Amino acid sequence: MNLQAVTYVYFLGAGGIGMSALGRYFLRRGIAVGGYDKTATSLTSELIAEGMNIGFVDSVQKLPSELTSIADKSQVLVIYTPAIPANSEQLNYFRSQGYSLIKRAEVLGLISRNHKTLAVAGTHGKTTTSTLIAHLLEQGGMHPVAFLGGISVNYNSNYLPGTTSSILVAEADEYDRSFLHLHPHTAVITSTDADHLDIYGKKDALVQSFCDFADQVDTAGNLILKAGLDLPQRLYDRAITYHTELPADVRLENCVAEGDKYRFDVRIQGHLLSGLTLGLPGFHNVENALAAIASVYLNGLSEASIRAGLESFRGVKRRFEYILRENDFVFIDDYAHHPEELRACITSVKRIYPGRHLMGVFQPHLFTRTRDFLDGFAESLSLLDEVILLDIYPARELPIEGVNSAVLLDKITSAKKSLLSKDELAAYIASHKPEVLLTLGAGDIDMLVEPIRQRLTQTPVLP
Repeated sequence: MNLQAVTYVYFLGAGGIGMSALGRYFLRRGIAVGGYDKTATSLTSELIAEGMNIGFVDSVQKLPSELTSIADKSQVLVIYTPAIPANSEQLNYFRSQGYSLIKRAEVLGLISRNHKTLAVAGTHGKTTTSTLIAHLLEQGGMHPVAFLGGISVNYNSNYLPGTTSSILVAEADEYDRSFLHLHPHTAVITSTDADHLDIYGKKDALVQSFCDFADQVDTAGNLILKAGLDLPQRLYDRAITYHTELPADVRLENCVAEGDKYRFDVRIQGHLLSGLTLGLPGFHNVENALAAIASVYLNGLSEASIRAGLESFRGVKRRFEYILRENDFVFIDDYAHHPEELRACITSVKRIYPGRHLMGVFQPHLFTRTRDFLDGFAESLSLLDEVILLDIYPARELPIEGVNSAVLLDKITSAKKSLLSKDELAAYIASHKPEVLLTLGAGDIDMLVEPIRQRLTQTPVLP
Protein backbone atom coordinates (compact mmCIF):
# COMPACT_ATOMS: atom_id res chain seq x y z
CA MET A 1 0.00 0.00 0.00
CA ASN A 2 1.39 3.39 -1.04
CA LEU A 3 0.28 5.88 1.60
CA GLN A 4 1.71 8.74 -0.45
CA ALA A 5 -1.00 8.26 -3.09
CA VAL A 6 -3.88 8.41 -0.59
CA THR A 7 -6.10 11.51 -0.59
CA TYR A 8 -8.98 10.20 1.54
CA VAL A 9 -8.92 7.91 4.59
CA TYR A 10 -12.10 6.33 5.96
CA PHE A 11 -12.26 4.61 9.37
CA LEU A 12 -14.70 1.85 10.22
CA GLY A 13 -14.66 2.20 14.00
CA ALA A 14 -13.48 5.81 13.96
CA GLY A 15 -13.94 6.40 17.68
CA GLY A 16 -11.66 3.62 18.88
CA ILE A 17 -8.64 4.78 20.83
CA GLY A 18 -6.12 3.36 18.36
CA MET A 19 -8.14 4.31 15.30
CA SER A 20 -8.61 7.91 16.42
CA ALA A 21 -4.86 8.37 16.88
CA LEU A 22 -4.36 7.32 13.26
CA GLY A 23 -7.16 9.65 12.22
CA ARG A 24 -5.35 12.53 13.89
CA TYR A 25 -2.13 11.51 12.13
CA PHE A 26 -3.72 11.77 8.68
CA LEU A 27 -5.59 14.98 9.53
CA ARG A 28 -2.32 16.62 10.57
CA ARG A 29 -0.95 15.74 7.15
CA GLY A 30 -3.75 17.50 5.31
CA ILE A 31 -5.52 14.34 4.17
CA ALA A 32 -9.33 14.27 4.19
CA VAL A 33 -10.62 11.88 6.88
CA GLY A 34 -14.07 10.40 7.45
CA GLY A 35 -15.46 7.46 9.30
CA TYR A 36 -18.24 5.55 10.97
CA ASP A 37 -18.80 4.50 14.56
CA LYS A 38 -21.72 2.92 16.33
CA THR A 39 -21.89 5.44 19.17
CA ALA A 40 -21.12 9.11 19.59
CA THR A 41 -18.71 9.83 22.44
CA SER A 42 -16.74 12.76 23.75
CA LEU A 43 -13.79 11.51 21.68
CA THR A 44 -15.78 11.41 18.43
CA SER A 45 -17.01 14.94 19.20
CA GLU A 46 -13.40 16.07 19.52
CA LEU A 47 -12.47 14.38 16.24
CA ILE A 48 -15.38 16.04 14.44
CA ALA A 49 -14.30 19.41 15.83
CA GLU A 50 -10.79 18.72 14.52
CA GLY A 51 -12.12 18.14 11.00
CA MET A 52 -13.02 14.44 10.79
CA ASN A 53 -16.35 13.66 9.08
CA ILE A 54 -17.87 10.94 11.30
CA GLY A 55 -21.31 9.38 10.90
CA PHE A 56 -23.16 7.02 13.21
CA VAL A 57 -25.38 5.09 10.79
CA ASP A 58 -23.98 1.97 9.10
CA SER A 59 -25.41 2.72 5.69
CA VAL A 60 -23.89 3.13 2.23
CA GLN A 61 -26.18 6.11 1.72
CA LYS A 62 -24.48 7.84 4.65
CA LEU A 63 -20.99 7.64 3.15
CA PRO A 64 -19.45 11.08 2.54
CA SER A 65 -19.82 12.32 -1.03
CA GLU A 66 -16.18 13.44 -0.85
CA LEU A 67 -15.28 9.76 -0.69
CA THR A 68 -17.75 8.27 -3.16
CA SER A 69 -16.96 10.93 -5.78
CA ILE A 70 -13.29 9.84 -5.99
CA ALA A 71 -13.03 7.84 -9.23
CA ASP A 72 -9.57 6.42 -8.59
CA LYS A 73 -10.08 3.98 -5.71
CA SER A 74 -6.31 3.75 -5.17
CA GLN A 75 -6.57 7.22 -3.63
CA VAL A 76 -8.91 5.94 -0.91
CA LEU A 77 -7.75 3.95 2.10
CA VAL A 78 -10.31 2.20 4.30
CA ILE A 79 -9.06 1.24 7.77
CA TYR A 80 -11.17 -1.10 9.87
CA THR A 81 -11.12 -2.54 13.35
CA PRO A 82 -11.83 -6.20 14.23
CA ALA A 83 -14.75 -4.92 16.33
CA ILE A 84 -16.69 -4.09 13.14
CA PRO A 85 -19.20 -6.94 12.58
CA ALA A 86 -18.84 -9.07 9.47
CA ASN A 87 -22.33 -8.07 8.31
CA SER A 88 -21.56 -4.33 8.37
CA GLU A 89 -23.19 -2.70 5.34
CA GLN A 90 -20.35 -0.23 4.82
CA LEU A 91 -17.65 -2.87 5.30
CA ASN A 92 -19.19 -5.15 2.69
CA TYR A 93 -19.72 -2.25 0.29
CA PHE A 94 -16.04 -1.34 0.39
CA ARG A 95 -15.07 -4.96 -0.13
CA SER A 96 -17.41 -5.45 -3.07
CA GLN A 97 -16.32 -2.22 -4.77
CA GLY A 98 -12.61 -2.99 -4.74
CA TYR A 99 -11.41 -0.42 -2.18
CA SER A 100 -8.16 -0.98 -0.28
CA LEU A 101 -9.12 -2.27 3.18
CA ILE A 102 -6.49 -2.86 5.85
CA LYS A 103 -6.45 -3.16 9.62
CA ARG A 104 -5.23 -0.39 11.91
CA ALA A 105 -2.17 -2.40 12.92
CA GLU A 106 -1.05 -2.77 9.31
CA VAL A 107 -1.24 1.00 8.77
CA LEU A 108 0.77 1.63 11.91
CA GLY A 109 3.34 -0.83 10.65
CA LEU A 110 3.60 1.02 7.32
CA ILE A 111 4.03 4.38 9.07
CA SER A 112 6.64 3.02 11.47
CA ARG A 113 8.93 1.90 8.64
CA ASN A 114 10.10 5.49 8.23
CA HIS A 115 10.88 5.99 11.92
CA LYS A 116 13.04 4.73 14.72
CA THR A 117 10.30 2.93 16.62
CA LEU A 118 10.03 2.48 20.39
CA ALA A 119 7.23 -0.01 21.07
CA VAL A 120 5.71 -1.26 24.31
CA ALA A 121 3.96 -4.62 24.49
CA GLY A 122 2.42 -6.59 27.34
CA THR A 123 -0.93 -7.70 28.68
CA HIS A 124 -0.71 -5.01 31.39
CA GLY A 125 1.10 -1.73 31.71
CA LYS A 126 1.73 -0.91 28.06
CA THR A 127 -0.51 2.17 27.86
CA THR A 128 0.98 3.97 30.87
CA THR A 129 4.52 2.92 29.92
CA SER A 130 4.29 4.03 26.29
CA THR A 131 2.62 7.31 27.29
CA LEU A 132 5.36 7.99 29.83
CA ILE A 133 8.04 7.23 27.21
CA ALA A 134 6.41 9.68 24.80
CA HIS A 135 6.19 12.33 27.54
CA LEU A 136 9.81 11.92 28.62
CA LEU A 137 11.00 12.26 25.02
CA GLU A 138 8.69 15.22 24.33
CA GLN A 139 9.76 17.10 27.45
CA GLY A 140 13.38 16.26 26.74
CA GLY A 141 13.20 17.97 23.34
CA MET A 142 13.19 14.82 21.17
CA HIS A 143 9.53 15.37 20.07
CA PRO A 144 8.44 11.91 18.93
CA VAL A 145 5.47 10.92 16.84
CA ALA A 146 3.35 8.91 19.28
CA PHE A 147 0.37 6.60 18.87
CA LEU A 148 -0.97 5.89 22.35
CA GLY A 149 -3.55 3.49 23.69
CA GLY A 150 -5.09 6.04 26.03
CA ILE A 151 -5.60 9.78 26.44
CA SER A 152 -2.53 11.42 27.94
CA VAL A 153 -3.52 13.84 30.71
CA ASN A 154 -0.55 16.07 29.87
CA TYR A 155 -1.60 16.53 26.23
CA ASN A 156 -5.30 15.62 26.33
CA SER A 157 -4.69 13.42 23.31
CA ASN A 158 -3.73 9.92 22.25
CA TYR A 159 -1.49 11.31 19.53
CA LEU A 160 1.65 13.42 19.50
CA PRO A 161 2.50 14.81 16.06
CA GLY A 162 6.26 15.05 16.47
CA THR A 163 8.40 17.77 14.94
CA THR A 164 12.12 17.39 14.57
CA SER A 165 12.48 13.77 15.65
CA SER A 166 12.48 10.58 13.63
CA ILE A 167 11.38 8.63 16.72
CA LEU A 168 7.97 6.97 16.82
CA VAL A 169 6.44 5.67 20.07
CA ALA A 170 3.73 3.05 19.76
CA GLU A 171 1.68 0.86 22.01
CA ALA A 172 2.12 -2.63 20.57
CA ASP A 173 -1.16 -4.50 20.89
CA GLU A 174 -1.01 -8.28 21.26
CA TYR A 175 -4.70 -8.69 20.38
CA ASP A 176 -5.09 -10.54 17.07
CA ARG A 177 -1.25 -10.54 16.87
CA SER A 178 -1.43 -6.92 15.73
CA PHE A 179 2.03 -6.07 17.08
CA LEU A 180 3.67 -8.37 14.55
CA HIS A 181 3.32 -5.57 12.00
CA LEU A 182 5.99 -3.64 13.94
CA HIS A 183 9.76 -4.05 13.65
CA PRO A 184 10.94 -1.77 16.46
CA HIS A 185 14.39 -0.47 17.27
CA THR A 186 13.55 -0.63 20.98
CA ALA A 187 10.83 -2.79 22.47
CA VAL A 188 9.54 -3.34 25.99
CA ILE A 189 7.56 -6.36 27.13
CA THR A 190 5.92 -5.61 30.47
CA SER A 191 3.92 -8.78 31.12
CA THR A 192 2.81 -12.04 29.53
CA ASP A 193 -0.16 -12.98 31.72
CA ALA A 194 -2.88 -14.98 30.02
CA ASP A 195 -5.37 -12.83 28.11
CA HIS A 196 -7.23 -12.77 24.81
CA LEU A 197 -7.77 -16.52 25.03
CA ASP A 198 -10.69 -16.07 22.62
CA ILE A 199 -7.97 -15.42 20.02
CA TYR A 200 -5.07 -17.53 21.25
CA GLY A 201 -6.86 -20.50 22.82
CA LYS A 202 -4.05 -21.25 25.28
CA LYS A 203 -1.50 -19.13 27.11
CA ASP A 204 1.35 -20.93 25.32
CA ALA A 205 0.16 -19.48 22.00
CA LEU A 206 0.04 -16.00 23.53
CA VAL A 207 3.58 -16.36 24.89
CA GLN A 208 4.78 -17.56 21.49
CA SER A 209 3.32 -14.43 19.95
CA PHE A 210 5.36 -12.30 22.36
CA CYS A 211 8.43 -14.32 21.36
CA ASP A 212 7.71 -13.61 17.69
CA PHE A 213 7.40 -9.92 18.49
CA ALA A 214 10.70 -9.92 20.39
CA ASP A 215 12.41 -11.63 17.45
CA GLN A 216 11.42 -8.67 15.24
CA VAL A 217 13.33 -6.16 17.38
CA ASP A 218 16.34 -4.69 15.59
CA THR A 219 19.45 -6.63 16.63
CA ALA A 220 21.25 -3.29 16.86
CA GLY A 221 18.51 -1.96 19.12
CA ASN A 222 17.22 -2.77 22.59
CA LEU A 223 14.98 -5.54 23.86
CA ILE A 224 13.81 -4.60 27.35
CA LEU A 225 12.08 -7.32 29.38
CA LYS A 226 10.63 -7.42 32.85
CA ALA A 227 12.62 -10.00 34.75
CA GLY A 228 10.84 -13.25 35.55
CA LEU A 229 8.41 -13.35 32.63
CA ASP A 230 7.40 -16.63 31.05
CA LEU A 231 9.76 -16.13 28.10
CA PRO A 232 12.62 -18.33 26.86
CA GLN A 233 16.15 -17.80 28.12
CA ARG A 234 17.37 -17.07 24.59
CA LEU A 235 15.46 -13.79 24.68
CA TYR A 236 16.77 -12.88 28.13
CA ASP A 237 20.31 -13.59 26.90
CA ARG A 238 20.07 -10.57 24.57
CA ALA A 239 17.77 -8.44 26.69
CA ILE A 240 18.08 -5.64 29.22
CA THR A 241 15.98 -6.56 32.23
CA TYR A 242 14.13 -4.47 34.79
CA HIS A 243 12.34 -5.27 38.05
CA THR A 244 11.41 -3.65 41.34
CA GLU A 245 12.58 -6.64 43.41
CA LEU A 246 14.29 -9.37 41.36
CA PRO A 247 17.94 -9.06 40.19
CA ALA A 248 17.92 -7.05 36.96
CA ASP A 249 19.95 -4.66 34.80
CA VAL A 250 17.59 -1.81 35.75
CA ARG A 251 16.78 -1.88 39.46
CA LEU A 252 14.73 0.12 41.92
CA GLU A 253 16.47 1.45 45.03
CA ASN A 254 15.43 3.49 48.05
CA CYS A 255 11.75 3.69 47.11
CA VAL A 256 9.56 5.65 49.52
CA ALA A 257 5.80 6.18 49.19
CA GLU A 258 4.59 9.66 50.09
CA GLY A 259 0.78 9.66 49.82
CA ASP A 260 0.07 9.08 46.14
CA LYS A 261 3.66 9.89 45.08
CA TYR A 262 6.81 7.82 45.02
CA ARG A 263 10.41 8.93 45.47
CA PHE A 264 13.14 6.54 44.43
CA ASP A 265 16.49 5.92 42.75
CA VAL A 266 17.13 3.80 39.67
CA ARG A 267 20.38 1.96 38.97
CA ILE A 268 20.89 1.36 35.25
CA GLN A 269 24.03 -0.03 33.62
CA GLY A 270 26.02 0.75 36.74
CA HIS A 271 24.83 4.38 36.84
CA LEU A 272 22.58 5.72 39.60
CA LEU A 273 19.73 8.07 38.75
CA SER A 274 18.90 9.47 42.16
CA GLY A 275 16.10 11.53 43.64
CA LEU A 276 13.41 10.66 41.10
CA THR A 277 9.76 11.52 41.78
CA LEU A 278 6.70 9.90 40.21
CA GLY A 279 3.42 11.64 40.93
CA LEU A 280 1.24 8.63 40.11
CA PRO A 281 -0.39 6.38 42.68
CA GLY A 282 0.09 2.64 42.58
CA PHE A 283 3.33 0.73 42.98
CA HIS A 284 2.73 -0.93 39.61
CA ASN A 285 3.36 2.49 38.06
CA VAL A 286 6.83 2.56 39.60
CA GLU A 287 7.48 -0.66 37.69
CA ASN A 288 6.12 0.96 34.51
CA ALA A 289 8.43 3.91 35.15
CA LEU A 290 11.47 1.61 35.31
CA ALA A 291 10.65 0.29 31.84
CA ALA A 292 10.12 3.79 30.46
CA ILE A 293 13.33 5.12 32.01
CA ALA A 294 15.31 2.24 30.53
CA SER A 295 13.85 2.91 27.07
CA VAL A 296 14.67 6.61 26.95
CA TYR A 297 18.02 6.34 28.73
CA LEU A 298 19.23 3.77 26.20
CA ASN A 299 18.10 6.12 23.44
CA GLY A 300 20.16 9.06 24.66
CA LEU A 301 17.83 11.07 26.89
CA SER A 302 19.73 12.91 29.61
CA GLU A 303 19.35 12.26 33.33
CA ALA A 304 18.11 15.82 33.87
CA SER A 305 15.42 15.37 31.22
CA ILE A 306 14.35 12.06 32.71
CA ARG A 307 14.07 13.58 36.17
CA ALA A 308 12.05 16.60 34.99
CA GLY A 309 9.80 14.60 32.68
CA LEU A 310 9.05 11.98 35.30
CA GLU A 311 8.02 14.58 37.86
CA SER A 312 5.76 16.41 35.38
CA PHE A 313 3.99 13.28 34.12
CA ARG A 314 0.27 13.30 34.94
CA GLY A 315 -0.68 9.87 33.69
CA VAL A 316 -3.40 8.56 31.40
CA LYS A 317 -7.14 9.11 31.60
CA ARG A 318 -8.95 6.11 33.06
CA ARG A 319 -5.71 4.81 34.59
CA PHE A 320 -6.21 5.51 38.29
CA GLU A 321 -7.86 8.80 37.35
CA TYR A 322 -9.16 10.92 40.21
CA ILE A 323 -12.68 12.16 39.41
CA LEU A 324 -13.37 13.64 42.85
CA ARG A 325 -10.93 14.08 45.69
CA GLU A 326 -12.44 15.57 48.86
CA ASN A 327 -11.58 15.24 52.53
CA ASP A 328 -14.36 12.75 53.19
CA PHE A 329 -14.81 11.19 49.75
CA VAL A 330 -12.68 9.97 46.86
CA PHE A 331 -13.85 8.83 43.41
CA ILE A 332 -11.35 7.03 41.14
CA ASP A 333 -11.96 5.65 37.63
CA ASP A 334 -9.75 2.92 36.17
CA TYR A 335 -9.64 0.87 32.98
CA ALA A 336 -8.76 -2.37 34.79
CA HIS A 337 -10.42 -5.33 33.07
CA HIS A 338 -8.16 -8.27 33.93
CA PRO A 339 -7.87 -9.93 37.37
CA GLU A 340 -4.26 -8.81 37.84
CA GLU A 341 -5.09 -5.23 36.82
CA LEU A 342 -7.98 -5.21 39.29
CA ARG A 343 -5.75 -6.55 42.05
CA ALA A 344 -3.07 -3.90 41.40
CA CYS A 345 -5.60 -1.06 41.37
CA ILE A 346 -7.58 -2.16 44.44
CA THR A 347 -4.51 -2.88 46.57
CA SER A 348 -3.04 0.51 45.62
CA VAL A 349 -6.24 2.28 46.69
CA LYS A 350 -6.29 0.39 49.99
CA ARG A 351 -2.68 1.40 50.67
CA ILE A 352 -3.37 5.08 50.00
CA TYR A 353 -6.65 5.13 51.94
CA PRO A 354 -6.25 2.55 54.72
CA GLY A 355 -9.31 1.84 56.83
CA ARG A 356 -11.76 3.60 54.51
CA HIS A 357 -14.85 1.82 53.19
CA LEU A 358 -14.14 0.90 49.57
CA MET A 359 -16.98 0.44 47.08
CA GLY A 360 -16.11 -0.84 43.63
CA VAL A 361 -18.28 -0.91 40.51
CA PHE A 362 -17.07 -3.39 37.89
CA GLN A 363 -18.32 -3.95 34.35
CA PRO A 364 -16.92 -7.25 33.04
CA HIS A 365 -15.56 -6.99 29.49
CA LEU A 366 -16.30 -9.84 27.08
CA PHE A 367 -18.07 -13.12 27.76
CA THR A 368 -14.95 -15.12 26.91
CA ARG A 369 -12.70 -13.14 29.28
CA THR A 370 -15.27 -13.46 32.08
CA ARG A 371 -15.51 -17.22 31.47
CA ASP A 372 -11.74 -17.74 31.26
CA PHE A 373 -10.89 -15.74 34.41
CA LEU A 374 -14.02 -16.17 36.51
CA ASP A 375 -12.20 -17.30 39.65
CA GLY A 376 -9.49 -14.68 39.23
CA PHE A 377 -12.06 -11.90 38.90
CA ALA A 378 -13.89 -13.13 41.99
CA GLU A 379 -10.68 -13.26 44.03
CA SER A 380 -9.56 -9.75 43.05
CA LEU A 381 -13.00 -8.15 43.46
CA SER A 382 -13.38 -9.76 46.90
CA LEU A 383 -10.68 -7.33 48.10
CA LEU A 384 -13.40 -4.64 47.98
CA ASP A 385 -15.65 -3.89 50.96
CA GLU A 386 -18.64 -3.61 48.64
CA VAL A 387 -18.93 -4.84 45.06
CA ILE A 388 -21.43 -3.69 42.46
CA LEU A 389 -21.47 -5.59 39.18
CA LEU A 390 -22.92 -4.40 35.90
CA ASP A 391 -23.89 -6.72 33.08
CA ILE A 392 -21.09 -7.99 30.86
CA TYR A 393 -20.07 -5.61 28.08
CA PRO A 394 -20.13 -7.86 25.00
CA ALA A 395 -18.11 -5.74 22.55
CA ARG A 396 -17.63 -7.98 19.52
CA GLU A 397 -19.09 -11.15 21.10
CA LEU A 398 -22.39 -12.97 21.30
CA PRO A 399 -23.58 -14.23 24.70
CA ILE A 400 -22.26 -17.54 26.04
CA GLU A 401 -24.74 -19.74 27.89
CA GLY A 402 -24.04 -19.84 31.62
CA VAL A 403 -21.65 -16.86 31.54
CA ASN A 404 -23.08 -13.75 33.15
CA SER A 405 -22.46 -11.28 35.96
CA ALA A 406 -24.74 -13.18 38.35
CA VAL A 407 -22.41 -16.20 38.17
CA LEU A 408 -19.43 -13.98 38.98
CA LEU A 409 -21.32 -12.25 41.79
CA ASP A 410 -22.01 -15.60 43.45
CA LYS A 411 -18.27 -16.32 43.67
CA ILE A 412 -17.35 -12.97 45.24
CA THR A 413 -16.87 -13.16 49.03
CA SER A 414 -17.24 -9.47 49.94
CA ALA A 415 -19.74 -8.86 52.75
CA LYS A 416 -21.87 -6.62 50.56
CA LYS A 417 -22.43 -7.23 46.87
CA SER A 418 -25.13 -6.55 44.29
CA LEU A 419 -25.97 -6.62 40.58
CA LEU A 420 -27.36 -3.36 39.20
CA SER A 421 -28.35 -1.95 35.84
CA LYS A 422 -26.58 1.10 34.45
CA ASP A 423 -29.77 3.12 34.94
CA GLU A 424 -29.85 2.29 38.67
CA LEU A 425 -26.19 2.91 39.39
CA ALA A 426 -25.86 6.68 39.95
CA ALA A 427 -28.87 6.86 42.29
CA TYR A 428 -27.65 3.87 44.31
CA ILE A 429 -24.17 5.32 44.78
CA ALA A 430 -25.57 8.71 45.77
CA SER A 431 -27.81 7.11 48.41
CA HIS A 432 -25.03 4.83 49.75
CA LYS A 433 -22.16 7.28 49.38
CA PRO A 434 -18.99 5.37 50.25
CA GLU A 435 -15.74 6.82 51.55
CA VAL A 436 -13.91 5.65 48.43
CA LEU A 437 -15.56 4.79 45.10
CA LEU A 438 -13.88 2.88 42.27
CA THR A 439 -15.37 2.45 38.79
CA LEU A 440 -13.60 -0.32 36.90
CA GLY A 441 -13.78 -1.84 33.43
CA ALA A 442 -13.01 -1.49 29.73
CA GLY A 443 -16.50 -1.40 28.24
CA ASP A 444 -18.73 1.66 28.29
CA ILE A 445 -18.62 2.22 32.05
CA ASP A 446 -16.68 5.40 31.32
CA MET A 447 -19.96 6.86 29.99
CA LEU A 448 -21.36 6.56 33.53
CA VAL A 449 -18.55 8.43 35.26
CA GLU A 450 -19.86 11.94 34.59
CA PRO A 451 -23.49 11.16 35.58
CA ILE A 452 -22.18 9.65 38.82
CA ARG A 453 -20.00 12.69 39.47
CA GLN A 454 -22.91 15.03 38.81
CA ARG A 455 -25.21 13.05 41.10
CA LEU A 456 -22.64 13.02 43.91
CA THR A 457 -21.93 16.75 43.65
CA GLN A 458 -25.55 17.64 42.88
CA THR A 459 -24.35 19.39 39.74
CA PRO A 460 -27.23 19.98 37.30
CA VAL A 461 -27.09 17.70 34.28
CA LEU A 462 -26.15 19.74 31.23
CA PRO A 463 -28.58 19.70 28.27
